[in-house]
Amino acid sequence: MLTLYRPGSGWLHRLPAGPKLLLVLFTVLAVSLLPSHWWTAAAAAAAAALGYALAGLGPGMAGIRELGRQVHALRWVIGITLASQLVFMGPEPAVANAARVTAAIALASLLALTTRVTELLDAIERGLRPLQRLGLDPQRIALLLTVAIGTIPVLGRRANEVREAQRARGARNNPRTFVVPFLIVALKHADELGDALTARGVR
Repeated sequence: MLTLYRPGSGWLHRLPAGPKLLLVLFTVLAVSLLPSHWWTAAAAAAAAALGYALAGLGPGMAGIRELGRQVHALRWVIGITLASQLVFMGPEPAVANAARVTAAIALASLLALTTRVTELLDAIERGLRPLQRLGLDPQRIALLLTVAIGTIPVLGRRANEVREAQRARGARNNPRTFVVPFLIVALKHADELGDALTARGVR
């Protein structure tokens, strides 16, 4: 299964998966609860930038450069979110909501970049273990959440790869020529994910 994890020695890499997940969830929730004003967009951007800058992903501005790559990979998601919000809600809430979505995905990517899938899965499973008394399966819920956290950033990177390949062949930026190759890549990723889940015994 394709993951975004990159080995490192920064403080975020060393932080246990459970507290790290709670920190990211708290930050995303805090940004999501802010009112839809212009300053909310700035706060969301600042939260993502601060997280990447302090994550210890590399020397100098490596964290900010990585954030730039993540945002660039999400440009279609950002554009679609912004356009749909502009139509129904107006400029101020549209920008605020698009910034919130972008920050949430970027922070999820940061979690995936600094945490091994197995560690994240074990942490979520431990946190959900009390739900066994209610007849729920913590392993399946943990697996579902882990897949959800990891899939969006991975698909964002795949979308960027498709666009770069089209640009290298001299193709023009056209959504119609982008959709079909991206769907093929996304379905291939789904097959890889299905194989990984089957290998883990999930059917």
